[in-house]
Amino acid sequence: SGVLTKLQTSAPAIRTLSSNSFSQNIPSCLWKLGRLNHVAIAVPDLEKAQSLYRDVLGAQVSETVALPEHGVYTIFVELGNTKLELLHPLGEKSPIASFLQKNKTGGMHHICIEVDDIKVAMTELKKKKIRILSEEPKIGAHGKPVIFLHPKDCHGVLVELEQA
Repeated sequence: SGVLTKLQTSAPAIRTLSSNSFSQNIPSCLWKLGRLNHVAIAVPDLEKAQSLYRDVLGAQVSETVALPEHGVYTIFVELGNTKLELLHPLGEKSPIASFLQKNKTGGMHHICIEVDDIKVAMTELKKKKIRILSEEPKIGAHGKPVIFLHPKDCHGVLVELEQA
């Protein structure tokens, strides 16, 4: 019974220590990151990709939506806890066209994280020397304001922030 008593007294201490040390590393912000909204994947063949997720993997898949302002066609794949966004070029100036020239088979393009206040986030991120790829938020695929953060300022990942 001595071993059991030691386990019971040490376990909560470990839990408390790890949660406290983690929260001390988070600076206080005027805005908050929310949940992962989606992971975007550039695809060279939209119909094949749509079929993979719908017919092979059995996911609920949206219709194709054209977003001319962003130069993309999008399809959303519903998952239990988030979505995948399948991206295909729309028009010659599409950022996805240049991505696919470098990555012929497609691949992960960006992640999208929700924020509670996109305008405040923009102001604070600029102060922290994070480059934002547009002067103002654009309306994204969900009809909400979005911005993109420069991948070189985010460890090689293109990060989209979307107003929750």
